[in-house]
Amino acid sequence: MVIWWVDMTQFLSRALGATEPAFSQSIRELEHAAGGPSTDIRVTTDIIQRTRLKIAELGLDPNDTTGPELYGALQQRLKADELLVRQALALPEGVSPEDIIVAIQKFFARPANRATSFVLKTSVAKKLLKKKIPKNAMKQLGYRSADSMLKHETPANLYAAALIAEPSSWHKAFREQYSKLTPSDFEDAPITITHPSTARWHKLAQNYVSASKHNILSFHELGAIVLLPIEQDVDGLAITTLLLLSEEMNGIRAHSSYAKLQQVKPDFGKRLQQSSISEPYTSARLADQPVPWRMIQRYYARFTDSYHPEVFEPHVQPEDLQWTSGEELLTKLDPRLAFWQGSETLGLLHAGEIVSCNVLDVALGYCNHLPFADRIVHFVRDTVWHELMMHYLNQANLETAVHQQLAGELTESLAFAGQESYN
Repeated sequence: MVIWWVDMTQFLSRALGATEPAFSQSIRELEHAAGGPSTDIRVTTDIIQRTRLKIAELGLDPNDTTGPELYGALQQRLKADELLVRQALALPEGVSPEDIIVAIQKFFARPANRATSFVLKTSVAKKLLKKKIPKNAMKQLGYRSADSMLKHETPANLYAAALIAEPSSWHKAFREQYSKLTPSDFEDAPITITHPSTARWHKLAQNYVSASKHNILSFHELGAIVLLPIEQDVDGLAITTLLLLSEEMNGIRAHSSYAKLQQVKPDFGKRLQQSSISEPYTSARLADQPVPWRMIQRYYARFTDSYHPEVFEPHVQPEDLQWTSGEELLTKLDPRLAFWQGSETLGLLHAGEIVSCNVLDVALGYCNHLPFADRIVHFVRDTVWHELMMHYLNQANLETAVHQQLAGELTESLAFAGQESYN
């Protein structure tokens, strides 16, 4: 039997895997600062009610569904929807992994799915690579000279090859070049998705993909995503790749708007160097946690009427603050995939821990044949945390405070942190 109506803050704490009593204390402080709007209760109630509806859509009883039962039903739903995605992409039965990747690459190349970002110019990226040649990558790709390699491979592909083949010392030395970059080294250009697939690329990628369990590499400063070749078909490959690409494109957009805001800073290059290594955080704080720029991006994409020109313009326009969910792309691909719409924050508590309805968590569990005990909850926790903080940020007094901090920050500095945390 599932107990739904637990203490509201306790629900969030358990769903997020947060450390107590620090989490509850932070929520109480936020409630006090916001004037007591009971945001935590509102968010929790919404999650619980919509999760019950989602469970009913699966043909299960919301009052008597266990965690393992929900997990199994979601896995079966994902399996069926993988077939719908393949059909929508005109992929025949028994199609190869290569054909699936190419089809998804073409899907994102459609005009309606294209996006632009503020990226390092191709000519500049090539100059950086020529100054610090990735020799191991060059050897494994079969090139005898750097000039030949730079002529036949895109900078994004070479970044990917270097990531696989070069030691950490090379990467450190290569990134040091970024400190001398200027805004004139960047331009607005379409986000690119490449798929190197020669025999040498297959050989280069094979061990990396096998060990890391993924084939998608994203380089925010290039506005580029590289889809590495894979040897074997993977269950759920089409839907999972589509969703992960959407996630990576949002990350590129967030880095782009951040980079645009740094154009007036004398240490622009150092800021971009740091942001290429770790996620940028603002000096604003919510629940005693630094607010990542990524959350600011999501907030203004969600609450468009909160956009303040005096804070962002002339460098960042409203269209720069975009965020596209993978669930929206699935629904556009086939209306029958609308089941996943709005699922990103949904989940059921089982034995004090969450069972995720987030389609990316479900897809990754399906791809990797994970049992219930090893289920993935990363994406639902991330989105629940962001959802909660964005609702607090939308309270008038907290929004004003963050606006003031951001406005001052544009003439001061942004902080950096290794990772976002709610523990």
